[in-house]
Amino acid sequence: MAGLLSKEHIIAGPDFNRWKVPPASIAIHLCIGSVYAWSIYNPALTRMIGVVAPAADDWRLQNVTWIFSVAIVFLGLAAAFAGRWLEQVGPRMVGVVAAFCWGGGYLIGSLGIFTHQLWLLYLGYGVIGGCGLGLGYVSPVSTLIRWFPDRRGMATGLAIMGFGGGAIIGAPLKRYLMQWFYEAPEFLGPADQLNLITEAGRRFVEQAGQKLEVVVVGANDVAGMLVRGAEGVYVVGTGSVGVAQTFVVLGLLYFAVMLLAAFSYRVPREGWRPAGWTPPQEDPARKTLITTRHVDIDEALKTPQFYQLWLVLCLNVSAGIGVLGVASTMMSEIFGTTLPGIVDGAFAATYVSMISVFNMLGRFFWASSSDYIGRKNTYWIFFALGIVLYCSVPLAATAVSAQPAVVWLVLFYAATMLIFTMYGGGFATIPAYLADVFGTRFVGGIHGRLLTAWSTAGVVGPLAITSLRQFASDNAIAKLAAKVDPAAFQQRFGASLEQLDQLVATQTVTIGRLMELAPAGTVDPTPGLYNSTMYLMAALLAVGLLCNALMRPVAAKHYLKE
Repeated sequence: MAGLLSKEHIIAGPDFNRWKVPPASIAIHLCIGSVYAWSIYNPALTRMIGVVAPAADDWRLQNVTWIFSVAIVFLGLAAAFAGRWLEQVGPRMVGVVAAFCWGGGYLIGSLGIFTHQLWLLYLGYGVIGGCGLGLGYVSPVSTLIRWFPDRRGMATGLAIMGFGGGAIIGAPLKRYLMQWFYEAPEFLGPADQLNLITEAGRRFVEQAGQKLEVVVVGANDVAGMLVRGAEGVYVVGTGSVGVAQTFVVLGLLYFAVMLLAAFSYRVPREGWRPAGWTPPQEDPARKTLITTRHVDIDEALKTPQFYQLWLVLCLNVSAGIGVLGVASTMMSEIFGTTLPGIVDGAFAATYVSMISVFNMLGRFFWASSSDYIGRKNTYWIFFALGIVLYCSVPLAATAVSAQPAVVWLVLFYAATMLIFTMYGGGFATIPAYLADVFGTRFVGGIHGRLLTAWSTAGVVGPLAITSLRQFASDNAIAKLAAKVDPAAFQQRFGASLEQLDQLVATQTVTIGRLMELAPAGTVDPTPGLYNSTMYLMAALLAVGLLCNALMRPVAAKHYLKE
């Protein structure tokens, strides 16, 4: 088996068609790229017990969002480790291990969901699955750069395009499977026909001498239900959101596809070049970043250029990855309450799929364009235009809250789609940027080390967006509670305003439920929960703009001596 997976076993013959390699790369990246559709799981994972609405013992959004962050952290760590290992054993061995990690991570994660053990979900999907992401991510990149030295940008665009497009298939497939396995909880009837009791912030109903914990679905909660149902009272702990079963099916599916793709890998023989292609001559005056020489993996870490590119990638990714982790939730919160006839769960799922479409297209378009306009100029566009677009999102959110209109949804949609073309383009362009600056011989290993920037961004982005959103949410609830009639609050929740913190902690009181009691004309603060985050992302891009502007060629002392 070791011989079958070895690098020597997959060296291509002289007549091998190099265009057979991209499909295997894209197949693996389509599987692991489904991580970008993680936000599809968020509503289900935060309703595991309540099913139709979050119950007191359900996981919070920030708890499950961090699973995505952990997966990205271990992606970068595994890629950093696998870079040199990849150079030694070849892409087939790395691809097979990636299949076991990604598929197996899903299966372990499903066990955590079935047993409601959050740490198992972190271990399976976050740690083991994240290692599968990193191994699967780096295995095609250096391979395709070697097969396409004449089109580095296009090659890396092809290699990484599938990762950006993983959610195109993943988002609707996940949603379909969860709805297939969905089971509605027991419905007790309308709230006004039952005797509701509040104890320690939880809601209960007494039936036949038995006290049942329940969740109450109001008019503003219906739009957030996984499968539309009636307003009223549902028994906690009955029914199923279907996410655990979905994890099992996808784990087996991804394992099979990735294993088949890994066995399709081939590498070119030493000294191979495309027919009719001559390597470009290096500029003697060193006025361009492109070199024909090579820098070793360890030596690259001694250059300022490595850390500049590390910051360029980290800041570009931080600005987009936090939004990716909560994309479905963000769309529902900004426009679900203001345009409920248009934006529902299906619309939000489609939004995630479209993010994947533009993420994928951006990877190929911008990486290919960089072959003509240069990598440095390409990143100039990413940062300068990105600052403007991120600042436009709070404008749309504030405007739709004050005056609901489809035009603001269109502006938000267009701005975020363009943002994600550049987010994906940044990933696809960076390997070619590295090959220009450090040469092609060790680009796989250097790229792996650089992906620790992705790990960092996987923490910074989601931490910023969840922390700032939680702060904005707590502040909005406090302001709304001050406007609500205390008697109406007591009647609605069975507790006084003095118990607000406890009711919020058990998820009994939410912005949507307070809005049902707020005076007429009160503006719903939900659409503005992400405004401060967007301004922070624009500031990160401004720092990235400066780092890219300062890029210079590597000093001659760092090159290998031939």
